[in-house]
Amino acid sequence: MNTLAKVYETECQLSTHQNRDELVLSHLPLVKYLVGRISSKLPPHLDQQDLMSVAMIGLITAAERFDPRRGILFKTFAEKRVMGSIMDELRAQDWLPRTLREKYKRLEHEFSVLEQKLGRNPSSEEVAAAMGMDLEKYFQLMEEVHSLSFMSLEDFHEDDEGSSFGFLNFLSDNGAENPQNQMMAKQLLQVLGEAIESLPEKERLVVTLYYYEELNLKEIGEIMSLTESRISQLHSQAVIRLKVKMKNMAS
Repeated sequence: MNTLAKVYETECQLSTHQNRDELVLSHLPLVKYLVGRISSKLPPHLDQQDLMSVAMIGLITAAERFDPRRGILFKTFAEKRVMGSIMDELRAQDWLPRTLREKYKRLEHEFSVLEQKLGRNPSSEEVAAAMGMDLEKYFQLMEEVHSLSFMSLEDFHEDDEGSSFGFLNFLSDNGAENPQNQMMAKQLLQVLGEAIESLPEKERLVVTLYYYEELNLKEIGEIMSLTESRISQLHSQAVIRLKVKMKNMAS
């Protein structure tokens, strides 16, 4: 009996390893896609191979921890883990200058103050004036914080296991892994939808094309007959507005 039990246990372990390896191999394209999409938003000096390495660790961890009885697709589970690993690596590298982070926080503050004061979306001119800079410098700053605005989308919430998930999870309708988080995700999706609808027209279109249609900045620029630089500015501005609106709605 003990011998049979050992044989059964060995076969189960072998099956588990095979399943894990199959999951990893079949989802390598997903890792490459996520790393490529994120790398396109980051400064060129960041090593894409480093991100690929940590993303692979996230995929392997996901394969080891995946439980199909929880009623979610492995792709959904893995994408969240891979993105979490990448975000952790970017935070650890601390690749953005402190002065730029401070400017980004001030941008958020000025957007929030002006929106509450005016009762509407503040214009670029109004925010620039509040920041004490002309429009040219303001738009230059919007381009500089583009990478940071992407990071900020992934820092909105942590689940019960301490894994972060943010706007991108909700925008791609990935949901969450337990009933409590599913309920929270549903509520946040509704709030996020309202926040997106309240964006200025051009910013709303950029968000829709970028996150729902998964177009890059250049492709969006061609559709909207604007430069890639201008699309970057609109994207950064939209993300800041969304963060402010979500915080205000949640408070």
